[in-house]
Amino acid sequence: MDRAAIFWDISPYVTLAILIVGSWWRYRYDKFGWTSRSSQIYESRLLQIASPIFHFGILAVFAGHVMGLMIPPKFTAAIGISSDAYHVQAVVLGAIAGSASLLGIGLLIYRRMTRGPVRLATTLSDKLMYVVLVLAIVVGLYCTLLSSGIDGAEHVYHYRRTVGVWFRGIFDLRPGGENMVHAPLDYQLHAAIGMVLFCLWPFTRLVHAFSAPIGYLFRPYIVYRSRAAARGRAAGDDNQLVGSAPRKRGW
Repeated sequence: MDRAAIFWDISPYVTLAILIVGSWWRYRYDKFGWTSRSSQIYESRLLQIASPIFHFGILAVFAGHVMGLMIPPKFTAAIGISSDAYHVQAVVLGAIAGSASLLGIGLLIYRRMTRGPVRLATTLSDKLMYVVLVLAIVVGLYCTLLSSGIDGAEHVYHYRRTVGVWFRGIFDLRPGGENMVHAPLDYQLHAAIGMVLFCLWPFTRLVHAFSAPIGYLFRPYIVYRSRAAARGRAAGDDNQLVGSAPRKRGW
């Protein structure tokens, strides 16, 4: 068998092993580090602009990957979506989502480079993660805008028939690495960078994406009392109790 095909057959399982075992190790031995290490306390104005742009963009990118790689072409054809129609919406929506992700991550990196306290709070793993993430987004945009045939129908590459087959085959233990061997170089590069990113995932701030605040749905209410009310309660002054204290504007 071709060595390149063997690489594409084995590398996904190595990536999954590192992702799963690494995440378990991080949660087991570094629970207090299982966080995005928010730097909002140092600077919030630019963060409030860049963070939503990046997160909404990357969620749309993720949704596009799920649809393009997990859903076979015969399913979309069965519900009346032609190959050309799917291609047009994939290019348009993918370009918008990818551009938003790139703009957001660009602003976040600019913020870290130009805000002293934020720059000092940036670790080596953060820098490595940013480099790999930006590369993944840039190469993905290249695949969407250029290699997907936006410059002419004769150049359209139907990745769902090759890359999608390889990706779906990973989960039924039949990856079919030969599909990736015959894929264009930019798609191979995008897939390789993606696997590197997932290998880094458990050891960077990206691990916070696996956290869902389910506990917030079931935890009891937290009651906050002002210092004045607490002093009044300690002194036995009923007029200073929370229920009878004068209301203040704001939260």
